[in-house]
Amino acid sequence: MNMTVLKTETTIAVPPPSAAVAAPVLRLKLPKARFTSKLMPRLSYVAARVVPPLVMIALLLTVWQILCSRPGATLPAPSKIWTEAYDLIVDPFFVAGPQDIGLGWRVLVSLQRVMIGYGLAGLIGIMLGTIVGQSVWAMRGLDPIFQILRTISPLAWLPISLAAFRDSQPSAIFVIFITAVWPIIINTAVGIRNIPQDYRNVAAVLRLNHFEFFAKIMIPSAAPYIFTGLRIGIGLSWLAIVAAEMLTGGVGIGFFIWDAWNSSRLSDIVVALVYIGLVGFVLDRIVALLATIVTRGTSAN
Repeated sequence: MNMTVLKTETTIAVPPPSAAVAAPVLRLKLPKARFTSKLMPRLSYVAARVVPPLVMIALLLTVWQILCSRPGATLPAPSKIWTEAYDLIVDPFFVAGPQDIGLGWRVLVSLQRVMIGYGLAGLIGIMLGTIVGQSVWAMRGLDPIFQILRTISPLAWLPISLAAFRDSQPSAIFVIFITAVWPIIINTAVGIRNIPQDYRNVAAVLRLNHFEFFAKIMIPSAAPYIFTGLRIGIGLSWLAIVAAEMLTGGVGIGFFIWDAWNSSRLSDIVVALVYIGLVGFVLDRIVALLATIVTRGTSAN
């Protein structure tokens, strides 16, 4: 009887060999399962954002190739553009002479002008918008003037800037500034006017001085409006520099397009347009990202 009990205890205490081997395998698979569960939603999110644009681009290129490959077509097909503008596409930073440089260098020159003009527009626009937004009479008196000035074409300001500065570089920067400043002023003023009265009452109770009210109440509350104006302004700045450089010359992307047109290089123009669109998209995304960080997601992208 005792021997039977001992045998039973031995059988229960010693696990089967298969179970002893299977347990570590299950523990090794758990981290992989967790990694997969976290990775798959991210891959699905990226695919949902990337795949549809790629499909549409492929369809557009296919239709473009079919339409422009026919006899008598006046625009180059994508295959012809790739052949004729191969150097511009694969090597945007080549340097073969003072005017024979890649589109990457030309974009950087244009971006330098844009950053100066846009930076001035942002600084002055936020300051003026803050002042105007705090006064009802200033808002009523200046808003119609702002609305009129903002509708003037960037190229219409170019002769005035050339007459004032007598140089193409500051003239182009002025055109960028005068084009981008109006939406920044208007949106900042509207944001200041829409600060809730409760916030003003809290500032009065806490006896905040003007600087503390500006930094802790005014700017955070109006930030979504301000960044809306900044996003509009960066797009207008990029449009303005391309138009201004067509007439002022230099090595910018705008002058390259005009020079390519005079030389009947349509393929180069198409490639330059792609560069302009991509850079404009990146600039807008950068400002939108800053808006999301500063406003903690309250500013819509």
